[in-house]
Amino acid sequence: MQHVFVQLAQVAAAPSALVQLVPILLIFAIFYFLLLAPMRKRQKQHQALIAALKRGDKVVTNGGLLGEIAAVEDKIVHLKLADNVRVRVVKSSVAGLEGDPAAEAGKP
Repeated sequence: MQHVFVQLAQVAAAPSALVQLVPILLIFAIFYFLLLAPMRKRQKQHQALIAALKRGDKVVTNGGLLGEIAAVEDKIVHLKLADNVRVRVVKSSVAGLEGDPAAEAGKP
């Protein structure tokens, strides 16, 4: 009779596979909502900003250069940093517009 109680106790103590997966799924859900979703939202905003760049916009680059867009090519932007000082910069290196608080804070 004791063997039956011991076997029943062992069966009842073993957690099911579904119960073991719940913490992993919970961690993934937290990871998604705290990290992945905001990062994807920011990436879409940045892509929209890059697509909307035009001549005359004042921008900040990831390297910290402040300048006015003099010309826009397919993947390159010509920045006017000062009189007679122009640099070619890849569009993706533009962090944001000069008045944008996110760009000035250095948030990618």
